Amino acid sequence: MGLSAFRKFDIEAWMPGRNQYGEISSLSNCTDFQSRRLNIMYQDEKQQLSFAHTVNGTACAIPRMLIAILESNQLKDGSVRIPAVLQPLMGAEVIHKPSHTLLKYIGPNQAKKGKKPVSEKPWKT
Repeated sequence: MGLSAFRKFDIEAWMPGRNQYGEISSLSNCTDFQSRRLNIMYQDEKQQLSFAHTVNGTACAIPRMLIAILESNQLKDGSVRIPAVLQPLMGAEVIHKPSHTLLKYIGPNQAKKGKKPVSEKPWKT
């Protein structure tokens, strides 16, 4: 919990690949900690000035949500069963595993055919 947070709530989802729960959202009640430093005030019904209370929240960490959804719904053949609530948005019930590699990663230091790999120390010593 950060210095400014009075109370913090984390929302977690099961991530089978990690074999543990992972945070997908976080919400903090910071009371008047931040507003005092920023001089953010409001006027109540009695015309008295008070420091506003602030809250911080992550709506949804998209990459972590995707991890939880994909890993929790993956079938033995590698395809993914789309949760019923998302099927109308996806236009499908299953994401099938491709029969071929769509992309191939070529790192910056990988040797290419006919070329020598880049030295770890390209400078002269």
